[in-house]
Amino acid sequence: MTEYTDHHGPEGLRTRATIIVVPGRGETRATYARLGRRLAADAYRVRVVDAPSIDTGDLAGSLDSFGGRLAEAVADTAADSVDSAVVRPVVLVGADTGAVAVAALLGRDEALAALGPDAVVLAGLPGGAVATAGTWDEELDVRTSCPAHRGTLTDDSQVRRGSLGDTVPDALLRAAFDSESDVPALLLVGDTDPLADRDALVRATKSLARARLSVVRGAHHDVLNDVQHRSVAAEIVTFLETLRNELVPVVAVESSAW
Repeated sequence: MTEYTDHHGPEGLRTRATIIVVPGRGETRATYARLGRRLAADAYRVRVVDAPSIDTGDLAGSLDSFGGRLAEAVADTAADSVDSAVVRPVVLVGADTGAVAVAALLGRDEALAALGPDAVVLAGLPGGAVATAGTWDEELDVRTSCPAHRGTLTDDSQVRRGSLGDTVPDALLRAAFDSESDVPALLLVGDTDPLADRDALVRATKSLARARLSVVRGAHHDVLNDVQHRSVAAEIVTFLETLRNELVPVVAVESSAW
């Protein structure tokens, strides 16, 4: 069984970037099929990997192993490119603990050098809070109000229910929020996400040299897959195109009545 799920752009179009998506607690690669298809339709090469496995007794080793897996996933995309090279920029998109692990890697020089991402998207970064949902419907309410996404999670027998009750190790959270990397970063959070620590997100955004925090109105914890998923995907594409333009916005509003 393959370790990845791949989404390719339309035939005949030049690939604009390589995107590696990292799921979070309880999620599977299938959780991000909709996002993968949407980004691929805009000529991005998208690869979804498995959620990271973090050993709290060996945090450094776990992060090194995770970084190595990501580096392999990136390198392997070269096999099907036109000139047998990885298409850059390379962007890591992490959700929940996937975002925490990606953010923690930003503070590890050796892992970062081996992986060499050009940018990261950190979605739904959790704080120290955990979900106390007693039923599956209650857990879904924490995650999303999108009927399609609720159905995707419910119908996937590999989704681990109750996973949002798992505590994220403090050492991992500190490594994620204390990073001072200069890798361009887009942070995404829903304004109704009960697991988010908004103060910590603001501090983390300020500690990163080139970061932007975007708050999605009405979105829950699964900010990449909630009812606002089209707008969120558009925000990611805008970030990707800005990245290709040396972080200068392609479109600037000169005048507006709304």
